[in-house]
Amino acid sequence: ILCIGETQEEYDLGITQEVCAMQVSKDLAGVSKEDMKDVVIAYEPVWAIGTGLVCDSDAANDVHKYIRTVLAKMYDDEVAQATRIQYGGSVTPESVDQLMAKSDIDGCLVGGASLFADKFARIVNFERQ
Repeated sequence: ILCIGETQEEYDLGITQEVCAMQVSKDLAGVSKEDMKDVVIAYEPVWAIGTGLVCDSDAANDVHKYIRTVLAKMYDDEVAQATRIQYGGSVTPESVDQLMAKSDIDGCLVGGASLFADKFARIVNFERQ
């Protein structure tokens, strides 16, 4: 799992896409097209990890879509569409349904909420919208 994401300062500056593109390009350098089938990318805004703050689901989906354009340029559209891109960053029972309803969010990387059986069960059993 390749975790990428911007800091609060980078988010406030509006350079989320640039930061994520640089991280993906740099971290996947040397990874072959064939090996991409074993790669999962997790978009985890640093400012959201463990803070209780969750990236807006539309904004998160936009980042996921942008990551796919970076992958398409690096490899091809088939790899871009096949690569699993998850969202991580204070995923909660309250946010999971909206996140998972988005077209380019393939799953959630759950942190602290996984320590509580009732919260984790609700996340695992999200309601598809």
